[in-house]
Amino acid sequence: MADNDWKQRLGVVYSTNPDFKYEQAVEPVEETLPPSKQRLLVTIDRRCRAGKQVTLVTGFKGNADDLKELGKALKVKCGVGGTAKDGEITIQGDLRDKVTALLNSMGYNARRGN
Repeated sequence: MADNDWKQRLGVVYSTNPDFKYEQAVEPVEETLPPSKQRLLVTIDRRCRAGKQVTLVTGFKGNADDLKELGKALKVKCGVGGTAKDGEITIQGDLRDKVTALLNSMGYNARRGN
């Protein structure tokens, strides 16, 4: 499997040097801040959603796995669908008050926006 790493090297110019070793840039893993240090903003959004309302939770600092875990916990407790990606959690419906209360009970520093 180690010899089949050509997909990570796409766009690399061929080298004639026989001693050349390609090294990949290692991306640092972002540490997740503890809940008391997080500053989350819970807002509502209607743009580009055919008039449907969604609750957005923004401001999460941490890795994608912890974001998805928090998103899943919120979706289960609210009993609705949604998604967690690109640093924000989307919950279907206008549940700003409920989501803010849930996040505060989990120990997060959350406040309700607009």
